[in-house]
Amino acid sequence: MLRVLLLCLLAFGAQARPDLSKPLGPTWADGSSRYYRFQSQLLDSADGQRHYKLTVAIPKAQAPEAGFPVLYLLDGNAAMAALDDNKLAPLAAQTLPVLVAIGYQTELRFDVNARALDYTPPALDGKPIEGERPAGGADEFLALIEAKIKPLVAGLVTIDRQRQTLWGHSFGGLFTMHVLATAPASFQAYAAADPSFWWQDGEPLARLKALAEHPPAPGTAVLIMHGGAKAKDRGPRPARGKAPPDAIRQASRQLAELPGVRVHYREYPALSHGPLLPASLLPALRLAQGHLDD
Repeated sequence: MLRVLLLCLLAFGAQARPDLSKPLGPTWADGSSRYYRFQSQLLDSADGQRHYKLTVAIPKAQAPEAGFPVLYLLDGNAAMAALDDNKLAPLAAQTLPVLVAIGYQTELRFDVNARALDYTPPALDGKPIEGERPAGGADEFLALIEAKIKPLVAGLVTIDRQRQTLWGHSFGGLFTMHVLATAPASFQAYAAADPSFWWQDGEPLARLKALAEHPPAPGTAVLIMHGGAKAKDRGPRPARGKAPPDAIRQASRQLAELPGVRVHYREYPALSHGPLLPASLLPALRLAQGHLDD
């Protein structure tokens, strides 16, 4: 099984950094699947400024007695473009989770302005965050997930509310770690691929330290993945400020010290930041299945 998964990971990535201007095109959800049926729902942010496309992939198999586990996927457009039946085949022997891809109503894989606001935490000092794009809306976005998206999913399929996983890459990984740090009971497992711990000079690391005083529930699982290869340059990148260069590894060690938390750290030396997005989906799926250690 591990050999098959490794081959799938290597097959996922060949580009250096994600092309944020790349058209979406048809995705797995636009066709048919041996394993899933798909439902889509459109919804808006509380202020009406951001417009989401929710794609819910519901397993065709009979639901377990406790309900299906659920995997919530940020950057849902890109996630749906990266998945297909062939990539899921190695996992089909176990109960597949419901997939909830939270994307945006755009013909692109990413809505860069919307995700910059939704996925980034507010500043610790409460001051507005100045920058090229709007930022600091992570708490409002989590409220949308809790108040609208989770009830919508529960109305479509029987789910196991004690087996809910959140996955995100880059800014999505930053949001995933922010939820773990500030509202750890929201999910029972967290998968973050190359989380942007450099944000606001490393403030996310300070938030994680607060978990020592209010740790997640025992059994909470955290998977942190890092692409170790250097990416080919696509242009200017955000300044890393005062964040340590090994911030991702530091966060993993820090979380591993919490009582009862199961931390998995995976480094992929052959993958750079962009290819890690699709490659991180299979480990996140196995985390949602509860079989990451198999």
